Amino acid sequence: MGKIVLFMGPSSSGKDAIKRRLIKDNKFCFKEMIMSTTRPKRTGEVEGREYYFKTVEEMLKLEEEGKIIEKRKYDTAYGPWYYFTTSSSIDLEHYNYIGSNTLEGLDEFVKFYGLDNIISFLIKVDDGIRLERALNRERKEKYPKYKELCRRFLADDIDFREENINKREITSIIYNNGSIDNTIGEIEKVLKLKL
Repeated sequence: MGKIVLFMGPSSSGKDAIKRRLIKDNKFCFKEMIMSTTRPKRTGEVEGREYYFKTVEEMLKLEEEGKIIEKRKYDTAYGPWYYFTTSSSIDLEHYNYIGSNTLEGLDEFVKFYGLDNIISFLIKVDDGIRLERALNRERKEKYPKYKELCRRFLADDIDFREENINKREITSIIYNNGSIDNTIGEIEKVLKLKL
């Protein structure tokens, strides 16, 4: 039976960069867990690579069919955006998966697959570094959404409070304030013990 490695952390903490690097390095033969979203594509995003882009109607149909493991809604400055994971996108009989999620998403994965099948990492970053990363990413967009960036930054401060973190059995907390090479090295040490 495979395992699911989940990275959690506030926006611009480096979850996706870490995930891409671990997949590219291929030391652990991960299959990427691709989530679905109803938000619009960002510049350069490709269907089935970053996300499966769905309409709200498509999401509701999947939910009706019992295929959604976890789902969350963000009331953004541009309307409601949903992010969700479908059970049809995961085959633990044959693969180890790697993906990003939230603390609440971790709860749902643990309910669905059991704690023994989940390896979870909380990625922490200094707020100043994180805000700078977020601004740099948003500036690359054709139509930057700075209001949404600010909303997410403030919401993350609430979502990732210590009392919310302490409610979960998180495998490891990793700091990503410096070199990504150091961060990857710390994560690989944990993975070697847990996989």
